[in-house]
Amino acid sequence: MGIYTSYLDKLKTPEDFAAERKLQLTRISSLRKGDILVIAAAVGKPNTSIDQSDLIAIADQLDSLTRTDRLDVILETPGGSGEMTEEIVRLLRRKHAEVNFIVPGIAKSAGTIMVMAGDEILMGSLSSLGPIDAQVARDGKFFSAEAFLEGLEKIKQEADTKQALNRAYIPILQGISPGEIEAARNALKFGKQLAANWLEKYKFQHWVTHSGSGQPVTSTERKARAERVAGELGSHAKWLSHGRSIKIEDLEEMGLKITNYESDEQLNDSIRRYHTLLRMSFENNMFKLYETPTSQIYRYNKSVGPSAVGPAPANRPAFATSAKVDFLCKKCNTKTPIQANFVTGMKVVSPTVSFPADNKFTCPHCGHVTDLTALRAQIESHSKKPIL
Repeated sequence: MGIYTSYLDKLKTPEDFAAERKLQLTRISSLRKGDILVIAAAVGKPNTSIDQSDLIAIADQLDSLTRTDRLDVILETPGGSGEMTEEIVRLLRRKHAEVNFIVPGIAKSAGTIMVMAGDEILMGSLSSLGPIDAQVARDGKFFSAEAFLEGLEKIKQEADTKQALNRAYIPILQGISPGEIEAARNALKFGKQLAANWLEKYKFQHWVTHSGSGQPVTSTERKARAERVAGELGSHAKWLSHGRSIKIEDLEEMGLKITNYESDEQLNDSIRRYHTLLRMSFENNMFKLYETPTSQIYRYNKSVGPSAVGPAPANRPAFATSAKVDFLCKKCNTKTPIQANFVTGMKVVSPTVSFPADNKFTCPHCGHVTDLTALRAQIESHSKKPIL
């Protein structure tokens, strides 16, 4: 039986899906011996691009980590703002000395640029990066900045050769401002430069000897390879489509070393399971998820209405009367189920405890007190109901 099918039979409630995701994240963290953070979007849905709203959620989740020197980021994204990608990498790097990226599915466009900031890049046979050729908007349509500039250059060369401009081009050129041309040039440079700088600074810092000769690698060689890899990733002429999938073998041909996590049976199993759970969790109106083994933030498309994590069972009630979360004490690692009631008179059966009215939760095992104000706000935001 496949992983997806087994989870359909096994997991029935939002709490089941969340608990199983946490279990697999804990496995990955243990196998990799470091912190782990998930930055994921429901690729193909609206509002999934990397944008400024991601910064607060990522910063919040980083605060919940144990702060080891090593961080693995599971990334699933269609891309988005290059500028916000730069801010996210700065945020990750301020918190951890080593940052690695695990791509079990898709990290396209600006997501690919972000991956180039990793000390290590982990992918499998189902993983895909994408071209980083800048996309510019015009008249509500997006297209390659490189193709735009190449088209203008061809028009110029044709006019120079014939000593005259084809009249068919006049309406097109009249609608293009010098500012748009310069913006396209800048956009084209930005992504490539960002990727090249990160490759040289982070990924290639571990490239110290040539595999063939055993000779030391110079800083000039690191810089040259970083620029070459970034140039190939950003070449519209090479990939022809911004949506093309770039696989492990493509990256290795460019001279980029990729760790195939499928070579480790336990790591492969845990990553595949987590990614399956992640995609299943997006089978409702949730469009973004930020997560660690002990915390999470969900974002929903409000126009559809609140929905729980995971596929909805046919007999699910029309509205939720309570929510249950498994709270993990940071001091003793004891898990306590906490029930948040949205209507009065709901029973709480031991070992589950009621959500504290003052938001101060005392661990029944070690007595450690945790402020659950942020958790209350998160639950109330998702449920659209106050906790009573």
